[in-house]
Amino acid sequence: MMLIVNTVLGPVSTGDLGFTLMHEHVVSTAAGLSQNYPEFLDSEFMAKAVERLTQIKKEGIDTIVDATTTDLGRDVTALAHLARLSGVNLITCTGWWLREPFFLAGASADQIAKIFVREIEVGIAGTNIKAGIIKGASENPGVTEWQAKVLRAIARAHRQTGLPIMLHSNSPGKVGTQQVAILKEEGVDLSRVKLDHSNDTTDLDYLKWLLEQGCYLGMDRYPGRGLGPLERNQTLKVLIDAGYADRLLPSHDWSLLRPMGDSPMGPPKPPEPEGRAANPHGCLYVKNEVFPSLREMGVAEEILDRLCVVGPRNFLAGVK
Repeated sequence: MMLIVNTVLGPVSTGDLGFTLMHEHVVSTAAGLSQNYPEFLDSEFMAKAVERLTQIKKEGIDTIVDATTTDLGRDVTALAHLARLSGVNLITCTGWWLREPFFLAGASADQIAKIFVREIEVGIAGTNIKAGIIKGASENPGVTEWQAKVLRAIARAHRQTGLPIMLHSNSPGKVGTQQVAILKEEGVDLSRVKLDHSNDTTDLDYLKWLLEQGCYLGMDRYPGRGLGPLERNQTLKVLIDAGYADRLLPSHDWSLLRPMGDSPMGPPKPPEPEGRAANPHGCLYVKNEVFPSLREMGVAEEILDRLCVVGPRNFLAGVK
């Protein structure tokens, strides 16, 4: 059992994490953007991030797991600055997203695992900021050769450090079955694994199979991509009624800031159904929209109180 978790400002007791969102993106950029191309970030970029984080802190969000890997633009120095000014606990990740970088093409799973372990035990990018979770990713049609290598590296880093694992997965394509199979081969305790974007499907047989393996489910795409909020809420309600409430982790997969969306330097973006106009609540959507809907469906207040507190705490601590 892990009684502390690494945040970007240092270790925090898992009992002090409070209301936790388990899959968000504080700032979505590209690796090295702020250092190399600051023209794409207006002068108020960081101030906007502080303002938005401070607001959600006032509304009761205590902790955010930032799912931004290096290849998605992770900047731990910026995260530490934002955490310090906003008061929100920010947990950063090690790991890798979908695409194979040319400079790691010849690396073995063990070599990649050493990188992840260093970012967990020593620090990231020359800092003493340590990762609190390990991330991997696969999409349809399934796990590629590169992603399988990364999954094995993730498993080995997990077994050495004890950190939990979060996996970007394609739920409609049941890609989690392939990801779980590789982690099983590597001897991973699946109660330390979270399959994200699980509410992209209403296939209850698939979701219950993952839960029966011991996994947690990231119900983390609110208000929705493909499926709408009502279908997502109905799936969540069925799984709650089946007794899985403490292993269902609602969140948004939301970007508080995007350079091309928030900076006047960026070109205009086409409208997106999951964009800000469709979700004026941002990272407060679960609190403001999902929980009231679940109340109307008959979910007890005690369970709502646990969804974003007890489940995240148990997952990060390794409580069974």
